[in-house]
Amino acid sequence: MNPAELSATVVGALAALVDRGALVLPDGVPAEVTVERPRDASHGDYATNVALKLAKAAGTKPRELADLLAEELRDAPGVGAVDVAGPGFINVTVAADAQGKVAAEVLAAGAAYGRSETLAGQKINVEFISANPTGPLHLGHTRWAVLGDAIARVLAAAGAEVQREFYINDRGVQMNHFADSIVASALGEPTPPDGYAGAYIADLATAVQAADPEAMSLPADERRVRVRELGYEIQLREQRESLEAFNTSFDTWFSEQSLHASGSVPETLQRLRDLGHVYDQDGALWMRTTDFGDDKDRVLIKSDGELTYFASDTAYYLDKRARGFDRCLYLLGADHHGYVGRLKAMAACVGDDPALTLDVMIGQLVKILQDGAELRLSKRAGTIVALDDLVAAVGVDALRYSLARYPADSPLVLDVAEITKASNDNPVHYVQYGHARTVRMMENAVDLGVTLPDDFDPALLAHERERTLLRALADFPKVVASAAELREPHRVARYLEDTVSAFNKWYDTKECRMLPMGDEPVSPLNQARLVLVVAARTVIANGLDLLGVSAPERM
Repeated sequence: MNPAELSATVVGALAALVDRGALVLPDGVPAEVTVERPRDASHGDYATNVALKLAKAAGTKPRELADLLAEELRDAPGVGAVDVAGPGFINVTVAADAQGKVAAEVLAAGAAYGRSETLAGQKINVEFISANPTGPLHLGHTRWAVLGDAIARVLAAAGAEVQREFYINDRGVQMNHFADSIVASALGEPTPPDGYAGAYIADLATAVQAADPEAMSLPADERRVRVRELGYEIQLREQRESLEAFNTSFDTWFSEQSLHASGSVPETLQRLRDLGHVYDQDGALWMRTTDFGDDKDRVLIKSDGELTYFASDTAYYLDKRARGFDRCLYLLGADHHGYVGRLKAMAACVGDDPALTLDVMIGQLVKILQDGAELRLSKRAGTIVALDDLVAAVGVDALRYSLARYPADSPLVLDVAEITKASNDNPVHYVQYGHARTVRMMENAVDLGVTLPDDFDPALLAHERERTLLRALADFPKVVASAAELREPHRVARYLEDTVSAFNKWYDTKECRMLPMGDEPVSPLNQARLVLVVAARTVIANGLDLLGVSAPERM
């Protein structure tokens, strides 16, 4: 029995009391009640404070309502024992057979276990990397590549329709500086002012010449356009390949330039004029964002006629909404704190309620240490630590897991030696090794003739270590739903560590041997425990997948 099932059982008991006239609830029976793990395991499997919450409305004392409800629950299917504690807390111990059925439920659901319909009907756009196509992706993008992808995964697991979006900053003078840098490298000239350095520019120059041997012979203006197009295409392809190798993929690669080419920006400005949220002052066009809590109004068109980034941001937001997204989730870097207020005000200016349509997350910086010092700059990328270099130094799984197990707003210092060592002190190794252990146990079971039964007696899984592990497995769907609603995938990582700990304690308990000893025949208990092992393997694998981390069978 999982928390959701017990919540439904409590609701059913309340409804039965109301139907019999033993309880009066003027506001009706709640659709669900809070069910949580008690801090002290001796108090039972779950606890609820529903009696304290409903007593006033019911016109009775919390303890009296708790006693009444406890008596009703004692006869409910799947309930083993019910006790009332303190002023009216109800502690419930699940019956062994109902608890053991969790293992069967996990096996039946397989890779779908943990998924729910909590966010069904919501269409969410998750924009989690915004980068110039003028160089390799770097450390600043790495945390969002992990967290954005993991957030998208848990949102989808909770039933939402999710689109992962990469915003390409391909408009502005930096694109000309990029092209001029490639040309200078190809012609053996110094890097131009405001140009890009690093060996990658020389590599791009070689690739551009291979793609179009005549490009460097064109007149200067034509050459810049041609080199800009080819360099953009090649560099963007490399960014895609770097992210794919990092187990991060996007559904949409959205070009900022396309907003302007499509006419979306002038359409947006006209919409704002029609809504009365812009004004002209000092030769510039301003959005009146202070009407909606921003600290100052924002410029859309400068006095020299140049559009600002905020004009593009507004058009981009409206484009997302026009594509049918109910919520737009932005994951921004630590230097973007000021954007939260202005983005929410912008959404309000175009007629939306930002509390319903807009989420903005700000991530803190990450520092990577190697041999006691901050990771050295990339020889190829010049002044940055490139994503590809990080992956080469740390590995995909170690880097992803280490970044995913902390909240986005926590500054991080990660030591390469610590997050790559094969030790139980290293969380990613600990969890992955737990998965590999379950696989090895399943293989050993096959060797000794222990097979998964078509049916098993769940009441056999009655040892306290087994009950603890089963409770952990039962919590997984709730953890995933919570991670999705709060946009906090680190909850999945921490859950996995706790669950593997529960599994290891069960594994180390002599009374919980899965395999028969010596000439012992295979018993129903051996088979029931194999079901438990397979269930644990399934949950660990499903959890790792939500973090974009592999579940190895050997370590």
